[in-house]
Amino acid sequence: MEKILIIDDSPLQVAQLKDILSDEYDIDIEQSAEDGFELARAGNYSLILLDVVLPGMDGFTLLKILQEESNTKTVPVIMITTLSDIEHEQRGLTLGAVDYISKPFSPLIVKARVDTHIKLYNYRRQVEQQSKTDQMTGIANRRRHDEYSVEKWKESVRLQTPFSICMFDIDHFKSFNDTFGHPAGDKVIASVAKTIASYLHRSTDFFARYGGEEFVAILLGDDSDKVFEYIKTIRQAVEDLHIPHNPSVSEWVTVSIGGITIIPEADKSYDFYLKIADAMLYDAKKFGRNRVVWADERIKQLYEK
Repeated sequence: MEKILIIDDSPLQVAQLKDILSDEYDIDIEQSAEDGFELARAGNYSLILLDVVLPGMDGFTLLKILQEESNTKTVPVIMITTLSDIEHEQRGLTLGAVDYISKPFSPLIVKARVDTHIKLYNYRRQVEQQSKTDQMTGIANRRRHDEYSVEKWKESVRLQTPFSICMFDIDHFKSFNDTFGHPAGDKVIASVAKTIASYLHRSTDFFARYGGEEFVAILLGDDSDKVFEYIKTIRQAVEDLHIPHNPSVSEWVTVSIGGITIIPEADKSYDFYLKIADAMLYDAKKFGRNRVVWADERIKQLYEK
């Protein structure tokens, strides 16, 4: 059931809105702008109904804050007001409100506008999700990686949590394509991606196709020794798929993996450490492929095999 947040300090108005909407929607209620903001930021809402006149911070100020917060800026907001003049309506729409509902409420108008904006919101989310998903594998694509990495890097700098970047590359992939053809190569990419993704299932794990036969993962919270050991199990899992390769280069399809674990620093960028992870991947391939080479928090290399 879709969730709606009503931020309104009038018990009568809230009761009216709940009576109109509660049959089809899950309704949460807050009476102040401050509490409403905290709930909006923590919740997963498809729509916010926001009264203009609130104790303390008014609805216009809260709307501006909601538009600036990463967790709430895409959630549609319908303003509720008795202020029916054009100036107030224009102000709300300029700040990012998608619509206005005037008091006293017309149930049919409230229901129609809420239904319309929730449908539009879900459609936009679907389109946005498709634009950030790799169609061949179903995992995140390069665009989503570029956005996510910046967000999580900033968060980890603030929290000082261990941050691991991992690069994967399918070994001798050109030779595989030349031997078995590109459709078979596409199936290998999808199979390898599915296997790796099955191991990266924590809410703090992120996995994306970086390009071609190359993938990137971001793991948060664990030190280098723990991540290194876990990534080795993923490498082995790919080998254990026993996908036949060109026998002149390899018995099975395998992956080479390089990565780094660091405590993020504000004066360094994610891209700086991504290049180090890529250098570790280069070393893994140089040292014979089908292995993991990792850089720990002191940029000391950890080798597999």
